[in-house]
Amino acid sequence: MTSPFQHEPADRDAAPQFVLPLVVRIERADPPQRTDALETAARAVLTLLTDERSTAEDGAWAQAVRDWQDARIRKVVRRARGAEWRRTETLPGITVAGEAAEVRVFPPVPLDGWPKDLAKLQVSGTELDDPEPPAPAGPGVPVLWMSPEVAMSAGKAMAQAGHGAQLAWWELDAEERASWQEAGFPLAVRTAARADWPALTASGLPVVRDAGFTEIAPGSCTVVADHPALRRTVG
Repeated sequence: MTSPFQHEPADRDAAPQFVLPLVVRIERADPPQRTDALETAARAVLTLLTDERSTAEDGAWAQAVRDWQDARIRKVVRRARGAEWRRTETLPGITVAGEAAEVRVFPPVPLDGWPKDLAKLQVSGTELDDPEPPAPAGPGVPVLWMSPEVAMSAGKAMAQAGHGAQLAWWELDAEERASWQEAGFPLAVRTAARADWPALTASGLPVVRDAGFTEIAPGSCTVVADHPALRRTVG
């Protein structure tokens, strides 16, 4: 992934590494649907990026966000239920709700410096499903197209959707950003048709290429961020 905020790859690797923690609420009796969780995670990332604690020069999270964006943009999704979830709500962060999903996003932390109550949450066990295929995205709604070629756990896919939303945000101009934010960051996450995937990855739209730290091979294309405003710039 590239961004105007990042250094060259060698510099990013040499920089102190930070990670953006996200926690999805998965109650045993009533887990969220997969697409709802992916879309909520993507909006959670955008919400943190635009929170005044992240954007103000002296914001409480601003330095951590800058340090994170100067290195590789890592995100890790963990799961929580019951008392675990309630403990996460006592830590500084933002809870974003979808149709039924709840995702809490926290300011970036050093890779080896997770808060205790987050560090002990499990990464595994985020296998979520959609009982029915999601409906097509509405007209004009930004779509994060997931790869039809790469199998990912729901937690991994949530992180990748967050990456895609972040890349789209970086590519927008100030007016386009303001419009998206004021609308509440509408977006859809859908799996691309295999026949469409080669054209999407070659379209000039932002493409997430995974670093290969977990689950999938380095360089795998996982998401294409298809925002209508970016279609105008690449078309």
